[in-house]
Amino acid sequence: MGFITRYLYEKTATTAIEFGLLFIPYLMVILAIIELAIMYTSASLLEGATQSAARMIRTGQLQQSAADPQVQFRDKLCDYATVLIDCNKITVEVIPIVNFTSYEDFDPEYDEDGNLISQGFDVGSSNDKILVRASYRYRLMTPFIGEILSGNTGYRLFMSTIVLQTEPYEFEGEV
Repeated sequence: MGFITRYLYEKTATTAIEFGLLFIPYLMVILAIIELAIMYTSASLLEGATQSAARMIRTGQLQQSAADPQVQFRDKLCDYATVLIDCNKITVEVIPIVNFTSYEDFDPEYDEDGNLISQGFDVGSSNDKILVRASYRYRLMTPFIGEILSGNTGYRLFMSTIVLQTEPYEFEGEV
């Protein structure tokens, strides 16, 4: 009985035992915070890149360029999203629509892996309404936290959608 009494009143390793018990949950919380921060930063980068590239369509820069509009759009997209996003894995679609409410007729379509199936790339012309959509499947980095945040797939789908009207870039007097 003396051994049990001595064990109950021993205080020298209490901190080490408490730290050992709390280390794993504490580490999981820290990893989850880091994972979420990187994930939301990546989503924000995709949104900013899409807005930056869509501006070239809005102003008519892509429509009036002699170069391939899709290549120029992707280059602008990739110039903005260079850090956390693999630009080669971004799927882009640009579709002219009839009016601002008809974007609902162009629901995104996905393949069996969850990737966006592009419905084309048509930048339209002056005063057109355009739907610009960029999609990226973000790979979560931490195994356990990634499974919780992604539903066992290890990926989160980020989608940026912009509906805009191009500017009237055709002026009278142009030849």
